[in-house]
Amino acid sequence: MIAMQLLFSFVASALFGIIFNIPPRLLPHSGFVGMSGWVVYTFVSRSGTDGVTATFMAAFFIALLSNAFARRYRAPATIFIVPGILPLVPGLTAFEAMRYVAMNDYDAAIPLAAKAFMISGAIAMGLIFSEVVNQLAKRRH
Repeated sequence: MIAMQLLFSFVASALFGIIFNIPPRLLPHSGFVGMSGWVVYTFVSRSGTDGVTATFMAAFFIALLSNAFARRYRAPATIFIVPGILPLVPGLTAFEAMRYVAMNDYDAAIPLAAKAFMISGAIAMGLIFSEVVNQLAKRRH
């Protein structure tokens, strides 16, 4: 089960990199970033932590790894961050919320929309916190 999730997160991130016009030599690396982020998310969420916190930690890790790859391969960090974050995006949750809105079932839609919003915010905060850590590390050296 976990092997299939790793494979799918790698492939999804790498294929999204094609759409994002990432240089072909960096596609495996962007796939690796997405797969690594999914590993962090899976292990943190399976340890009993809620999905929002697990998403925050995975996004933080993705941004740290992306910055390391950006320095190593002399490329912009967004080449790794954008495809790497793809497996964490709460697309199904947002879709379900909108489906319930279309069916006028607001009691079911509101918790799903709130969850999608919190997960999206956790992704943004993870990226921001990682950038702060990165800037502090640069100033220290």
